[in-house]
Amino acid sequence: MSETNTTEGTTDATPAGTPGVGGTAGYVWTAVDDAPVRELFPGIRSRPLWTGENGAKAQVLEMDPGSRWDGIDLHHPGPEEVFVVSGTFNDGDHDHPAGTFLHAPAGSWHVPQSATGCRLFVFYPEG
Repeated sequence: MSETNTTEGTTDATPAGTPGVGGTAGYVWTAVDDAPVRELFPGIRSRPLWTGENGAKAQVLEMDPGSRWDGIDLHHPGPEEVFVVSGTFNDGDHDHPAGTFLHAPAGSWHVPQSATGCRLFVFYPEG
């Protein structure tokens, strides 16, 4: 199946989801379910989506019910931004339900965990 992308009067028929190709100059995309899976700790998986030239990166983090980060998660060299897509995320202090946005400044830390399981979109603007 293909889709048509149009920008500035040009048309480019490309396979649906072809990264960085088509009328959306500079765009890069991936489906979360197509992203590689890396187990960080038992029950906690990362799916990297994008890495920028300056070290910025975006990923989806999946946490199974009862999972917990091993040790502390220190935000270095820059901040961490999290959007709770589904489930309930706990930062070691508070529960954050789906729809919550969290900004953790550089130098801050927490102990990620989830009693019920959750899926998070995580962005590191400075790597």
